[in-house]
Amino acid sequence: MAVKRILSGFLTASLLMSLCGCGQFEEAVDTQLGTQIDKQEIQTETDIHLRDKNLLYTQHDNTEIVTMYLTVSKGNDAEGTNHTWEEVNTYSAYDYEEMGVDRYKVAGLLQVGNEDGLVPGEFGYGQVAPNCTVQIRGQSSSRNPQKNYKIAIKDNKGDWRGQTTIALNKHQGDGLRFRNKLAFDLISHIDELMGLRTTFVRLYVKDTTAGANAKFQDYGIYTQVEQLNKTALKAHGLDNRGHLYKVNYCEFYRYEDIIVKKDDPRYDVKKFEEILEIKGDDDHTKLIEMLQKVNDFSIPIEEILEENFDLENIAYWMAFNLMLGNVDTQSRNFYLYSPQNVDRWYILPWDIDGALRRTEYALVGRTDYEHWESGISNYWGNVLFQRCLKSETFRKALDDAMQDLQSVLTEDLVNSYVDAYSKLLKPYVFSGRDLRYAPLTPAKYDAVVSGINAEIDDNYNRYLESLKKPMPFFIGVPQEKDGGYTVQWDASFDFEGEDITYTFELAKDYYFKNPIVKQTGLAIPMAKFDKLPRGQYFMRVMATNESGQTQYAFDCYVLERGKIYGTKCFYVDEKGQIVEDIYVDE
Repeated sequence: MAVKRILSGFLTASLLMSLCGCGQFEEAVDTQLGTQIDKQEIQTETDIHLRDKNLLYTQHDNTEIVTMYLTVSKGNDAEGTNHTWEEVNTYSAYDYEEMGVDRYKVAGLLQVGNEDGLVPGEFGYGQVAPNCTVQIRGQSSSRNPQKNYKIAIKDNKGDWRGQTTIALNKHQGDGLRFRNKLAFDLISHIDELMGLRTTFVRLYVKDTTAGANAKFQDYGIYTQVEQLNKTALKAHGLDNRGHLYKVNYCEFYRYEDIIVKKDDPRYDVKKFEEILEIKGDDDHTKLIEMLQKVNDFSIPIEEILEENFDLENIAYWMAFNLMLGNVDTQSRNFYLYSPQNVDRWYILPWDIDGALRRTEYALVGRTDYEHWESGISNYWGNVLFQRCLKSETFRKALDDAMQDLQSVLTEDLVNSYVDAYSKLLKPYVFSGRDLRYAPLTPAKYDAVVSGINAEIDDNYNRYLESLKKPMPFFIGVPQEKDGGYTVQWDASFDFEGEDITYTFELAKDYYFKNPIVKQTGLAIPMAKFDKLPRGQYFMRVMATNESGQTQYAFDCYVLERGKIYGTKCFYVDEKGQIVEDIYVDE
């Protein structure tokens, strides 16, 4: 603010100088600027908050659909590209893990144009030799028939819009196909959050690995998301030499045997990256120190937030995900960033296609994003976030951020994007390859679009309700004791300090229509029941506070169509011993 005011003063003084003499100019400057500078208005380097470069987004057409032409061919063993396009599209990330090999690649010639063909001056124009490599990207999404692709432009082959790694996401499970872009576009209106540039892409692929007479095939609509790497850090005004980790599955435990320095004999980069994928500096000293402090409960969380994080950053990141109902962010789908020579860590958003899903799930009969996944309880299983939420200071910051975002994410703003994107993409979603895998009908597509603003309001109300409920907990495995079984679970937590009682149910079916055991009003987190014959069983635990608010356990029995909340599955073998089985596909 101070810089803008001083600059304005100099512009006015320059104008006065052109109208009067030098002495008059000096007098005018004194009049315009005064004789003192208010040092409190000068922003110094000690300011801890991150701010994005807004110019990156104002130069971008949100409704543009970029046409990309990709010619794939067999490469060579040295680059790991001696594979076919069919091979690349056959295997999932889990298949590669099972086979113990790196993801297959092919050589690619990427060219950018329009629907009429290539355009002079655009990337790849006039090139005939491969200029990139192509492989699938993503983890769980790699099981889908429609794959996401990582296109890595080779050294000395240029860049596309300043980027040399192009991530193309199909978002097959997103019936709208624009949720990720919508979320990042909304972030561009929130000063307290760092965003990424996104673009719609129509992809055409010519597969020469299948024969010399191949022609371009329409692969439909993708969302290109700026890859969060050193190049992106620099583009957004951050330290590209700092620490950057992609959170694959991290609940901020210490992970003593895995998160170690690279000179430690226990260091296994593969196991390390199952938790945190290394994208920046690989000296993990600062990361380890932070995790040690987070797990040292003798250190107040307020002190840790003050010295090692930015309260504003975490509060706004969590508030944004709560407002959009972006559930799958408890332990993944974000980045951790820390500049050099600074002990502070920041959360950077990533992969937001899970936002605003409840209306769509209700229409397709999927049971997800309910119970403890609504509101702040969604983050209770993460050590850092749980400690934050137990702090009144953090909860106040979170509530302020939620109220602020209500004023930013207005109906008019959201509709301006949603209306434009639905009209733009709907013809593509219900044609060609994308039509084969569209999870919604055209009528349901329109219903989801029309319900997005109501969903944001609902998410805010769910946040408020979650503050009144007990927090979720984990159920243990039944143990044989005194001729029967005893099962224990973690104690629930109530923000108002109300007493909590528990309901325990045991049944042969996961809907608990005919429970074998049902115990209510349990004051301690434990239940006992008689010996069971061989077979499969389900147990469910629910916590209730004095106000009558209820909460299920974290445990879920996972079906193809969603989750059965608060429920743990186990088996009793022929010897009467318990065999645990938490997640089982139907």
